[in-house]
Amino acid sequence: ALSMWSLDAVSVDAAGNEVLGRQMAFERKDVWDVRWAADNPLLLALMEKTRMYIIRDTEPEEPILSSGYLCHFENLCVRSVLLDEVLQSPEQSRKDNIVDKETRSLRDLRDMINNISLEDTRQYIQDNPHPRLWSLLAEKALEQLQLDVAESSMVQCKDYPGIQFVKRLKNLQNDTLRKAEVAAYLNKFDEADKLYYEMDRKDLAVELRQKLGDWVRVVQLLKAGSDGGDDSKLEAAFNSIGDYYAHRQHWSKAVVYYSQGRNQERLAECYYNLEDFESLSTMASYLADNHPLLPSIARMFVSVGMSNEAVDAFKKCNRMSDAIDCCILLNQWNAAIDLAKQSHSRDIDNMLARYATQLIDKGRIIAAVELYKKAGHFLHAAKRLMQIAKEESQKKSNPLRIKKIYVLAGKLVELHKDRSLNSSIKAGKNSGDALTGLLGDASFSQDDSKVIENAWRGAEAYHFYVLAQRQFHADKVDAAMRTCMQLQDYEEFIDPVHIYSLLALSAVRARSFDMASKAFVKLQYMQLDNNDLFEQLASHIFIRHPPKSKASLERDTCLNCGELSLYKWSKQCENEQCNSRYSVCVVTGRPIFNWSFWVCPCCKHKADSRAVEGLQWCPLCHMEPVSTAANTTAR
Repeated sequence: ALSMWSLDAVSVDAAGNEVLGRQMAFERKDVWDVRWAADNPLLLALMEKTRMYIIRDTEPEEPILSSGYLCHFENLCVRSVLLDEVLQSPEQSRKDNIVDKETRSLRDLRDMINNISLEDTRQYIQDNPHPRLWSLLAEKALEQLQLDVAESSMVQCKDYPGIQFVKRLKNLQNDTLRKAEVAAYLNKFDEADKLYYEMDRKDLAVELRQKLGDWVRVVQLLKAGSDGGDDSKLEAAFNSIGDYYAHRQHWSKAVVYYSQGRNQERLAECYYNLEDFESLSTMASYLADNHPLLPSIARMFVSVGMSNEAVDAFKKCNRMSDAIDCCILLNQWNAAIDLAKQSHSRDIDNMLARYATQLIDKGRIIAAVELYKKAGHFLHAAKRLMQIAKEESQKKSNPLRIKKIYVLAGKLVELHKDRSLNSSIKAGKNSGDALTGLLGDASFSQDDSKVIENAWRGAEAYHFYVLAQRQFHADKVDAAMRTCMQLQDYEEFIDPVHIYSLLALSAVRARSFDMASKAFVKLQYMQLDNNDLFEQLASHIFIRHPPKSKASLERDTCLNCGELSLYKWSKQCENEQCNSRYSVCVVTGRPIFNWSFWVCPCCKHKADSRAVEGLQWCPLCHMEPVSTAANTTAR
C-alpha cells in the first residue's frame, strides 16, 4: 500500500502532547512503481496493477492502461519502458518499447487550444499553471500572430529568447515575413522556405538553411537562382558538405565536394588518407611555385617514403635544405649529394661521413655499407666490406660466406671504376687516358689505390680455397693439388696453415710426394705448437715414400717462347728470357695454356673455353650469365 504523510502538520495525541507529522487522507493499494515529477512537487505518477495514475496533490486523474516501468516524469509527460518486451529480445529492442504518456491537463489544453479562443485557454492555464502549458499557448499565439498574447505567455514560462523573438517580430511590417519567421522558429523549415519563396526572398531561405547546417539544400537554393548562385557561397557550401563527410571519414565523398569548393588544403588531406598519392602528386604539380600548401604536401610524401615526390615539392617552394634533409632521412644519399651540389647549401660529404662513423661506432657496419652504396661512395663501401671479411676470417666463419663478402666488395669497386671512367670520357678524355687517370688520381690515398688494384684478390683467394676443398672431397686430388698451388699467392687472406695443410694432404693423395715435402717444410717453419706432430707425420710418410715424383718432371710448352718451361701448376714461364704469365682458370683452378678462353664481363676473370661449357653463371662472381660473354681468342 502507498500512504502519504504531511511532515509540516502538528497534531495532539491522547496524552495531550504535540506530535510532528500527520497521515494524509490518501492511500493506494497494489502500487509497484512510483515517480515524482522533476519540475513540480505536487505531481506524482504511480503504477497500480496494469494502470498508471497521475496524482495532483492528492487527487488522481483518470487511469491510463500501461504495464511499463516509470523512468522519468517532467513537463507533464511520463516516460515508461516496457521492460518485459525488452527482456524477451534484448538484442532487438525497438523504439516503441519506450512509451510517453501525457497528463490530463496537457491533453485537455491540446483540445482546447484548437477549439476555443486564446483568452479562454489562457484562463484555463491560469487555473492550472505550468511552464509547458504556457509554452503551448505561446506557440499557438505565434501561429495566429497574436504577439501580445505570445509575449505574455513567454514571460510566464520565463522564455527569454522567445521574448526577444517576439520583439523582433513586432518590428517587421510584412505579415508573410512574420509567418515565415514564426515557421522557422517552430522548426517548420519547409513551410518557412515556401513562404520565403512566395516573397521572392531566396536570400533569407539560404540564410535559414546555412544556420541549420543543411548545406545540400543551400546548394540547391543557390543553383536554382537566376544568376546561378554566388560563387563564394557555393564554394562555402561545398566545403561544408566536404567537412561533413570528412568528419565521418568518408574521404572519397569528401574529395568530390572539396574539389567543387576548391579547397586544396582539405583536398590534399583527403588524398593522403585515401593513399591516393598519384592524385596528390598531380595536385602538387599544378600548384603555383611557392604555394603555402607545398611544404605540407612534401611532408606527406616524406611520411610514406616517397622521396622523389617530396623533393619535387620542396624544390618547387624553394626549400632545398628541407629537400636535402628528406633525402638523408630516407637514405637517398645519392640524391642528397646532387641537391647539395646544386644549391651549395651544405657539405653533404662530411655529414655522410659523420653518420657512417656513428653507425660503425654502434657496430652497424652493414648499415654503413648500405649508406655508402646509396650515396654512390662505392669505394668506401668496398673498404668496409673488406674489413668485415677480414673480421669474419679471424672468426673462422664459413669460407663461402667470406667469399661472397669479397665478391660484393669487388663488385662495388667495379661500379666505382665504371662511374669514374664514364665521368672522364664525358670530360673529353679517351678511354686509355681515363683509365690511366683512374689509377693515378691524386685525390685517392695510397689505401684507395691499393683497394682498386687488389679488388678481387680476396674473392680469388676464397674461391680457389673452396674450389680446392670441393675437388679434394670429389676425389679429384690432382686438380685439388694444382688449385692449392695457386693459394700460395694468397697467404695474406687465408691462414698459411690451412693452405699448406690442404696442399700436403692433396699432394699425398695425388702421390706427388715432392710437393708434399715442400708443404711440410713450410708448416715446420711456422713454429706451431704441434710441430712435433708434423715432424712425426712427415717422417712416417717420407720414410716409405721418398719426395720424388714424375709429376714434377712433366712440363707444358710455353705459348710465347715454345720451350717446355711450364709446370702443370705454374703461372709463369721458367725461361728467364720469356717470363710470360698466364691467367688461372676460375673453373678448374689450373693455368690456361691455350689461346682460347672465356672472360667474365663483370669481374674480368678468365676461364678455359672448354671448362665453361654447361655453366650458367661466372663461377667467381656469379653476376653475369656465361652466355652473355663470347669466347676470346688471343693471338
